[in-house]
Amino acid sequence: MPSAPHYRRVLLKISGESFAQQGDFGINADELKAIASAIVEASKTGTEIAVVVGGGNMIRGANLSAQLGIDQSTADYMGMLGTVMNGMALKEAIEGLGTPARVMSAIDVPAIAEPFIRKRAIRHFEKGRVLILVAGTGNPFFTTDTCAALRATELNADVLLKATKVDGVYTADPVKDPTATRYDALSYQEAIDRQLAIMDLTALSMCMERDLPIIVFDFRPEHNIRRVITGETIGTLVTSRERIPVQS
Repeated sequence: MPSAPHYRRVLLKISGESFAQQGDFGINADELKAIASAIVEASKTGTEIAVVVGGGNMIRGANLSAQLGIDQSTADYMGMLGTVMNGMALKEAIEGLGTPARVMSAIDVPAIAEPFIRKRAIRHFEKGRVLILVAGTGNPFFTTDTCAALRATELNADVLLKATKVDGVYTADPVKDPTATRYDALSYQEAIDRQLAIMDLTALSMCMERDLPIIVFDFRPEHNIRRVITGETIGTLVTSRERIPVQS
C-alpha cells in the first residue's frame, strides 16, 4: 500500500528532455511509460498532482530563434506547441494505467485541451484527476519554470517539485568538479547569490516572494516521486531557511 501523503497538493515540473533518451529528441515510449507510472503511483497516495511539462525534447524557442533568425516570440510559441504534444502523450499514458487525467492549456487549442481556468482545475482535483498543464504561461519570453511557479501559486500547492536528472543542487557541476558538494537544503537568497541555476530568476523570485518550498530531486530512481510526496528526505529543499551543504 502507498504511504500516506505528506503534502495535500503538489506542482510537479518535468522537463521536456525527460521524455527522450539522453541526447535524443522526440518522445521515447519507455521514458513516457516510466514517467506516467511514477505519477500514477504517487497519485495513489491521495496527494493532488498538477504536472507542468517542458518542451525541450521537441523544440527550444531561444535556440531556434538564434539558429534560424526568426523572431523569438514566434519561436517561443512553437516551443509551447511542443509542450502540448508532450502533455497529450502523458495524459494518454496516465489514463492507460487507469488514472483519470486532464490536459489544460494556456493557449487556445480547444480540440485537444481545456483552457486553464483556476476554478475548473480545482474541480478536477476534487474529482481525483491528475492535471497536466501545457503551453507554459501562454506568453513568449517566459520559461516553463516560471509557469510552474505561477501555477503552483495559483493552485495553492504546498510545494513545487522540480524533477530533474540529478539528485539535487550542488555547489558546482559535479561532473566537472569532483569536490562539489550537494546541498541538503538552502535558502532562496543563497541560490540567487550563488547563481546555482535551480530555475530561472523570475521563477525563483516568485517562489521566494510566496515562500513556496522547492524540492529539486532525481525522479528516475523507482518510487522517487512517491517518496518525496510522502515526506522522505530526497534531493535539495529550497526554502527561506539557510542550511549547510552536505556531501552526497
